[in-house]
Amino acid sequence: MTEISSHPYDALKPDKILDAMEDAGFIVNGRLFALNSYENRVYQIGIEDKSPVITKFYRPGRWSEAQIREEHEFTAQLLAADIPVVAPMVLPSGDTLGRCDDFLFAVFPQRGGQAPDTSITDTLYRLGQWLGQLHNIGDTASFSHRPTMSILYGIEENNRFLIENRWVPDDLRPAWNSLIPDLVEHCARRIDEAGDVHTLRLHGDCHAGNILCREEQMLFVDLDDCRTGPAIQDLWLLLNGDDVERGQQFGELLEGYEMFRDFNRRERHLIEPLRCYRQISHCTWLAKRWDDPAFPRFFPWFAQPRFWSDQVLSLREQLAALQSPSINLPGQY
Repeated sequence: MTEISSHPYDALKPDKILDAMEDAGFIVNGRLFALNSYENRVYQIGIEDKSPVITKFYRPGRWSEAQIREEHEFTAQLLAADIPVVAPMVLPSGDTLGRCDDFLFAVFPQRGGQAPDTSITDTLYRLGQWLGQLHNIGDTASFSHRPTMSILYGIEENNRFLIENRWVPDDLRPAWNSLIPDLVEHCARRIDEAGDVHTLRLHGDCHAGNILCREEQMLFVDLDDCRTGPAIQDLWLLLNGDDVERGQQFGELLEGYEMFRDFNRRERHLIEPLRCYRQISHCTWLAKRWDDPAFPRFFPWFAQPRFWSDQVLSLREQLAALQSPSINLPGQY
């Protein structure tokens, strides 16, 4: 096996990519275009006398082969149930997963579209319908290898990494350290308010950027973060604006969702804890990837003191949100 350097993708040169595709059974025409992706490396690759395909090379060491195969199996189950997802293609070998030295890769059909306009109520209603159906399939089986969301553990572990590796500047550390225990306490209170929440297989990162819309068709893409968790995780990232606007948007989503599946409204108490978890885990993700040359190039602000002072302000706002009433649906008191 080829030895992977401290920057895994240093070894992934254009010739290696094209050779891997040819070894997998594709007749490439030599055209290769890198697409925006940071965690993995994604390329549009020209195929002789056919439409281009999208090839994703998974970051070595992030997911095990078993975890990636669970992603593929879940996506295939969704596609078989007519849920609009972009699923990995079956390679000429009969598998959906290829190997190139220490890299695992998957090939996807090229699909176009743009992010949904969630200010349109009909769009939210339709998204809710599809998410209800997606969750019905997600609830038919369980992941054996994919992670399960743990909000409090995730906040505490990610914070520990940031502090131990001295990412939070010294002059901001007292403010940061005073905020984290309060955030954890109020997140725990909200989690208690939610009560016993059912978990299931999720998309996991269902924001507007991972949904394509084109000519009335919606497509869910990039299940790289699929995992087990509460249904609200696939809904709250589609909400934006002030409390009233988000409540109205939530109502539209649920109206569509509950055409196909019941929703436990107590899960709304998890929205702010999930937001807190996402903010801190995003910082940790950037910190853990900082030795990848792509990250300092595309996220130069991350290493600047201004970024961390903004994070402190944002966490204070997050604490205030946790201390305020949970989001309400129209007509709910």
